[in-house]
Amino acid sequence: MRCFIGIDLGSTTTKAVVLDEDQNIIGRGITNSRSNYDTAATIAKQEALLNGRFHLFRQALGRTHALNGGLDAFINQLERDFRAEQYLEQLVDLEETCQRSLATAHFGAATAAVGETLTEVFRRLKAEAPALFAPGAKRKSDFFRDIAGSQYLAIGETVSKEAGTRYDYLLNLFDRSIIDVENRVYADSIRRHLLSALERTFVELPETQSKRAGIEAPIKGVLDTEMEETYVVGTGYGRARLPFSKEHVRSEILCHGLGAHVMYPGTATVLDIGGQDTKAIQVDPAGIVESFQMNDRCAAGCGRYLGYIADEMNMGLHELGPMAMQSTKTIRINSTCTVFAGAELRDRLSLGDKREDIMAGLHRAIILRAMSILARSGGIRNQFTFTGGVAKNEAAVKALKDLVAENYGELQLNIDPDSIYTGALGGATFAYRAVVEEGKTAEARETK
Repeated sequence: MRCFIGIDLGSTTTKAVVLDEDQNIIGRGITNSRSNYDTAATIAKQEALLNGRFHLFRQALGRTHALNGGLDAFINQLERDFRAEQYLEQLVDLEETCQRSLATAHFGAATAAVGETLTEVFRRLKAEAPALFAPGAKRKSDFFRDIAGSQYLAIGETVSKEAGTRYDYLLNLFDRSIIDVENRVYADSIRRHLLSALERTFVELPETQSKRAGIEAPIKGVLDTEMEETYVVGTGYGRARLPFSKEHVRSEILCHGLGAHVMYPGTATVLDIGGQDTKAIQVDPAGIVESFQMNDRCAAGCGRYLGYIADEMNMGLHELGPMAMQSTKTIRINSTCTVFAGAELRDRLSLGDKREDIMAGLHRAIILRAMSILARSGGIRNQFTFTGGVAKNEAAVKALKDLVAENYGELQLNIDPDSIYTGALGGATFAYRAVVEEGKTAEARETK
């Protein structure tokens, strides 16, 4: 089947979207952006195509009616089992890489003891891995570096104390090894892991054993279906580093404007707040950009600003919004500079202001800065679509709704749960149009 792919290489995360020949979204993928942008683009695309496979599994099994109401449970278990297989492969790779790093480390007489400690750490990591992917398991992240890192640090500290070895040696080995592992692409093992996961799922859902023949055939049929990368369009903060010819690259503004239009055809104004920048875009009824404004190089008003504040507060980024929602008092944050905002935060704490009130003030400051960018782009018109990673922050959304109502009255505010993929969706739509409407072929794509 022909697939049309958009890749958005952001400063924090890289996203990919796959469209089918009917312009339906069949797959989405996301990974950490990294110094090796080529790898980030490849992994995000691979994740989107894999997500597309699961979409096709669901469709194929749904047509057979073999599972009689158990389709969601089966697909969800199959995906968990696949992720567990994938995670274990990466753990083995990380252990081998750490052992190679140990061989070149300068730990002196402690080297042998550190090696034994390292072996025990990974033994426990592997033993605990299945629980991370059990039904109902809570993970703060789906990225290997985050999952393995938090587990490695916690288990490593415990094992180091038990063994009487230095914990900082284990940290050194992890830091030297993790980048190599997260920058590797495991495309060749996907089919093997899917088949292995299928066997595990049959064991974990014994009620499916009697329906095995009706399940295996459509799944293997999907596995044998080639997902042809017909045309790929790249965009995003790091688009200049994408391994595409210029013909396959579009600006962030064009992709976010078109992506928002595809999500909500009535969109007139788009606000995108990502990790590195804030974009205010005005589009016409066809999704064509009429005007736009972006923030300057300062990180204030972007996701990086929130990341800095989270570090200052020794909190997780995901905790800021819920804390701000508990606010009962309005606090005005005067500084729009990220560094000075940190200083003001500390001053406020020293004066006895509550953390939740300070957090609410910081979120309002971010949105006020975005509102000034929107005003310079032409204001806010109905319908107004909010996209980007910050659109998932409930306190930022509340501040935006309040300020829009104060300044523009009641407007329709669109926020899609998958709005972080807006730029990639725009790219995929450009890819579809390039082939279907303009008659281009994938031959125009060349690696730089």
